[in-house]
Amino acid sequence: MNENFETLFENSKYSKDLKKGQIVQADVIDITSDHAILNSGLKSESTVSISQFKNLEGEIEIKIGDSVEVSLEDIEDGEGHTKLSRQRAKNEITWKEITKALEENSVINGFIKNRVKGGFTVLIDQINAFLPGSLVDVRPVRD
Repeated sequence: MNENFETLFENSKYSKDLKKGQIVQADVIDITSDHAILNSGLKSESTVSISQFKNLEGEIEIKIGDSVEVSLEDIEDGEGHTKLSRQRAKNEITWKEITKALEENSVINGFIKNRVKGGFTVLIDQINAFLPGSLVDVRPVRD
């Protein structure tokens, strides 16, 4: 082994300045009926509810060995556990896409989930959004 410990440590995930809310890569190391166990390269492995990894049909979207993006909720929760959230990472990624579409004045596709007072609840990627009824037209929109 030619590299010393200091060099290896500096190149590891541990040496990065991590902040709460930051998106990090984590490897799926195990899946149980209730949780996915992830290794983000920090002090401990994390358990994330398996419901955060299910698609609209209720199917699990990950498998052991996959690398997923998660939001760092807490580096240490007082019990030595790292707290991660897949849902918050999905929301942040989707918000960036929505902001980019707004800046580029491009169309955003969504799926109408249900009717609510004054409009509709629309699913845009992984985010529930409100669509005012006044902005809905039943005729095709021309570009």
